[in-house]
Amino acid sequence: MARQLSQWAMGSLRAAAPGPGWGFKLPCPSPGRIMRPDDANIAGNVHGGTILKMIEEAGAIISTRHCNSQAGEPCVAALARVERTDFLSPMCIGEVANVSAEITYTSRHSVEVQVNVMSENILTGAKKLTNKATLWYVPLSLKNVNKVLEVPPMQYTRKEQEDEGKKRYEEQKLDRLETKQRNGDVIFPIINPEPHTVGYSQSSLIHLVGPSDCTLLGFVHGGVTMKLMDEVAGIVAARHCKTNIVTASVDAINFHEKIKKGCVITISGRMTFTSNKSMEIEVFVDADPFVDEPRERYRAVSAFFTYVSLSKEGKPLPVPQLLTETEDEKRRFEEGKGRYLQTKAKRQAQMQQAAQQ
Repeated sequence: MARQLSQWAMGSLRAAAPGPGWGFKLPCPSPGRIMRPDDANIAGNVHGGTILKMIEEAGAIISTRHCNSQAGEPCVAALARVERTDFLSPMCIGEVANVSAEITYTSRHSVEVQVNVMSENILTGAKKLTNKATLWYVPLSLKNVNKVLEVPPMQYTRKEQEDEGKKRYEEQKLDRLETKQRNGDVIFPIINPEPHTVGYSQSSLIHLVGPSDCTLLGFVHGGVTMKLMDEVAGIVAARHCKTNIVTASVDAINFHEKIKKGCVITISGRMTFTSNKSMEIEVFVDADPFVDEPRERYRAVSAFFTYVSLSKEGKPLPVPQLLTETEDEKRRFEEGKGRYLQTKAKRQAQMQQAAQQ
């Protein structure tokens, strides 16, 4: 049976005594907080990075509790991967966010968590689903941060649940390996780039990792990293189309290596593909651990973000076509087109299936 945790966004959670095989019993939801003006993006809705951070916090809580539900070495769950997540509906300033998380599969060393985000209009009581995400965590020992511990097994109501979870685990494991192998690219500045070219909109952000960014183990929270990545991707999108933009979806985010407190991280983004109404932006995070560690710069995180252009009234606008100049840019454009068509076909199949039910 899958466990569920309900968390009103950013509110406290009351821990309950763990039951046999489970990390904790269902806590009662605590009061949530209203989305404030400082949570807004330039379109006036809640910033996509803020929502990603809330998703990761809920996943980290339920994973850490599960991994500590049995006697053994204490640990903290670290984010390893976020599967594709779609921003189904904008969350507005003044609404309350409700984040629910459920563990759906455990392997020997990892936990799969499904997270849903609901927004509530406190004036009318109306609720709507804004986000769905799948995250993978691994338990790291509090005594030795480089030691990955074993995950307590979960109980399944049906054998099919375990089989389907194992299939998802193998697929994400293979994709993480393939993504890491192609992560050698570096973004260089271009002098006087032409509008709507890759070099014109590419952007970078440099951030010193401080204590408030980190977990108990002294490494960056996955949610902090994702929020910074979304900010950079949003800058790239806004530079390209010169309009309001919002996050439409995020392809798989792979956390290849941990980022330690004291590192300087460079978050870089570049346009890879445009359709008529969407933009795909590749974002990666490089870490320079020059404080107390003479290690060379390394690639820590990578992902693809998709944005849409909006009018002042919030209506979708056509996106300027991306002008590719080099062979690498043309190759990345075709790869992005393939991902776009694959996602479009999958969405159409889901709509047809839903219509038939």
